[in-house]
Parts: sequence; C-alpha cells; structure tokens
Amino acid sequence: MIDEARLQEIVREAGRIAHRCWPGEGHSVEAWEKGPGNPVSAADLAVDAFLGRELGALLPAAGWLSEETVDDPARLGKGLIWLVDPIDGTRDFLRGRSGWCVSVALISAGRPLIGILSAPARGEEWLAVAGRGAWRNGTALAASRRQQFAGARVPADHLPPEDQDLARVAQPNSIALRIAMVAADEADLVATLRWGYEWDIAAATLIAREAGAEVSDAFGHALAYNKRDPHAFGLLVSAPAIYGAAIERLAGRAALLAPQTRP
Repeated sequence: MIDEARLQEIVREAGRIAHRCWPGEGHSVEAWEKGPGNPVSAADLAVDAFLGRELGALLPAAGWLSEETVDDPARLGKGLIWLVDPIDGTRDFLRGRSGWCVSVALISAGRPLIGILSAPARGEEWLAVAGRGAWRNGTALAASRRQQFAGARVPADHLPPEDQDLARVAQPNSIALRIAMVAADEADLVATLRWGYEWDIAAATLIAREAGAEVSDAFGHALAYNKRDPHAFGLLVSAPAIYGAAIERLAGRAALLAPQTRP
C-alpha cells in the first residue's frame, strides 16, 4: 500500500517549488521554447527532478513518464507508473497568471489509481482515489448534472460559429484545471480536438470521473495510459446527461481532424 499522506505532501511541496519561481509573485524564472509554441522553464525542470526523486523513493517499483524527462521504454513492463506533468499550463505560469498546476497520477494496468493536482497560485489541492471519490481542499466534489446541451458552460476564450449555443466561462491555460472545473460543477463540458499527451490529463480525468463526470477521448472511447505512444486524440469530459449530445456534436470534426493532425 502507498502512503497517501506522504504522496500528498510530496505533490504539495512540488507546488511550493514552482510557486517560489512564479512571476505572479514577482519572481523571475528562466524560460525557453522546446519547439515552436512549446515553452518550458527552469521551474518545470526543478519540479520534475524533485518529483522524480521523491516519488521514486516512495514507490521504487513504479515506472516513470513525465513531460520533462526523456522517455524510458522500460516503463512499459511496469505494473505501476507515475505519470507527471511538472507544470501544466506553463504559459499561464510564465505570464504570472494562476491557471497552472502540478499534475501527478499513479497508473496501474493502464488506469489511474490516484490523481493529484496542486494549484498553489489558486490555493487549491485536488485529489481523487479510484473508487473512493474526489475532493478539492478536503471538500467532496460532485460534477455538473446539467440536463440540456444548449447553454452548457465551456472553459474557452472563444467558440467557433457552430458552438455559439454554448456558454463561455473563464479558461485557465492548464487543461487539467479545465477538466477539474467539470468535477467541481464550475463547467459542464470540456472538449479538445487535437493530439495531446497522457501526462496532461491522467490525474484530472480521474478527479472528474470520481466526481461523477463522463470521460472519454473525442470518439467516445475509453482512455488508456502507459501506452507505447503516449499521444491520444482529443478529450471529452462532461455532465453525464449531455455526453451523448457532445459526442454527436464532435463526431464529424473528430473524424476529419484526427488523421490530418497525427503527430
């Protein structure tokens, strides 16, 4: 059995490490681009190194997959792996905005067992344990129960013409925090139609699912983790009653975009 209290403290300290570098508190941090439009900072690497060391000591048998660590295929032979995004929402982090978090999930046989988000700039800690529920700052979460698709709240800066029947709400840069908004009944729907990575969503999708939301890829298929290729196309997290309508709305676009944008 894993020491859950120790795990929470490790992720909390990772959040503190990032927060001590956050420009929103007047700090400066070195940053550069790994590729066009893909920023990274010294804080990302510091958190990654800390989590790699501490989580490795907490559960030595577990494998490791992180956005900021070169992938080791040995993880594929592990029954357990840590799936980590040291700072999800790096753009908001670097701009001094609060829409970022540290994301850590423990994966077993392709499914999340534990998911934790530390969002110190927002004063939030999110936790889910498979089969036991989800919490924010110790308060149990119950996901959106919206019944009508039209008017559904979506974290977005803008909506395409075909989605003008939906309602925009404030969008943090972190996809994990946007997913968590559905878990906390602060949004009804989060959908993406692009190729992303397992580490972006593993912890948050467990939080949403344990709070009662529906979770799948953009085609309605179950998500799987610790795959040889850590990419997945699209994401859908929604109130259960509008999930079918969301799949219907996205189906044509997903079928068109997936092959065109394959990484």
